[in-house]
Amino acid sequence: MINEEKAPRESFTIHDLPAAERPRERLQQFGSEALSAQELLAVILGRGIAGESVTVTAQRLLSQFGGLKGLAQATVEELSQIKGIGLAKACQIKAAFELANRLEGYPSADNKTVIKNPLDVAALVKSKLAGKKKEYFMTVLLDTRAQVIKICETSVGSLDTSIVHPREVFKEAISASAASVILIHNHPSGDVSASEQDIGLTKRLVEAGSIIGIEVLDHIIVSDNKHVSMKAKGLF
Repeated sequence: MINEEKAPRESFTIHDLPAAERPRERLQQFGSEALSAQELLAVILGRGIAGESVTVTAQRLLSQFGGLKGLAQATVEELSQIKGIGLAKACQIKAAFELANRLEGYPSADNKTVIKNPLDVAALVKSKLAGKKKEYFMTVLLDTRAQVIKICETSVGSLDTSIVHPREVFKEAISASAASVILIHNHPSGDVSASEQDIGLTKRLVEAGSIIGIEVLDHIIVSDNKHVSMKAKGLF
């Protein structure tokens, strides 16, 4: 008796689905807003795995990480460990979320946000920093009317002078002709008290801004539920 070895099935692509169910065709016909999160993710992935369509792979991903928010916070390493998601697809997913994050940093020219107080700043970055497990240092660039020009992500990791350097903080501000900046960073622990390191770094950046003519208006420390203004506390 001869054992015939079956050839492995090729991975499923979007084109293996019925035309009416193909996310790409639905996006083209009805617009991206008509697609579910699962369908949008399927478009990004483009291809499933042997025996499983790309839409099923997309749904597994969403279930594995508890929805879009969890998926956005997952690392490339965590994504790569999921069946059917190798390094290339993991990078595609992270790139898509990062583009969305960066778009939020460019307010509409017709509806620019005006910063009036620390609460406005905290609200501006709340969605970007919610649930982050690392410290993120961000800079809000403002024009002469205190309108937001752009929100820049300067560094990720512990705040120290080797990571948060004046050169990096003010590079974007100079390029955008910003009149002033507001510094922001998060404390994943939930404690928004300013450390000695936070205070020292802020004073250093204030001094650098003074030299180049860009005022540091404030440094806001945020957590998921709280925020504190270092300026209001008289810490610099």
